[in-house]
Amino acid sequence: MRIAVIGTGNIGTTLAAALARAGHDVVLGSRTPRGATADGPPAVEVAIALEGADVVLLAIPARAVGDFLEAHAARIDGTLIIDATNNVGADTANAAEAIAAAAPRARYARAFNTLGWENFANPSFDGVAADLFFSAADADREVVEQLISDVGLRPAYLGPGKQDLVDSLLPLWFTLAQLRGDRHLAFRVLHD
Repeated sequence: MRIAVIGTGNIGTTLAAALARAGHDVVLGSRTPRGATADGPPAVEVAIALEGADVVLLAIPARAVGDFLEAHAARIDGTLIIDATNNVGADTANAAEAIAAAAPRARYARAFNTLGWENFANPSFDGVAADLFFSAADADREVVEQLISDVGLRPAYLGPGKQDLVDSLLPLWFTLAQLRGDRHLAFRVLHD
């Protein structure tokens, strides 16, 4: 699968490296590309990264989403967009409405936004994979689950259109990380 990870911060580079190790054709999209990353795929201009992408994983700062959409909406229309952005402090943390307005045929999923990058680099806790909660259309569920599994996490599906429910875990994770003074923590659903 060809995956364009847009954003070269900790989240983007860590996820890109993990997905590349899992065998995907991954490229990092950056406004200021610097070639290959230390532990992963090459960084190229965003427009080049989007060419032929089956999935676009959006891992840019929330303040940059509008500019990204203004420049690239036509390129992502019809593509599966996984939104890992977080507009912390805003009424809505996700970019679902902005993406739908700019690229109405884009398929939207919300994932990779409720854990710190440390958990994508090391998703196991005493040999047990952490859960990653996500929302996607039923038709895209299998693809998103596969990508979450490929990073080393256990997918926890909340259903379509549940991005706000996914986002509700973000303040809980931040609070626990601050209280513990440790960002390598995650959630796990236990059941019989």
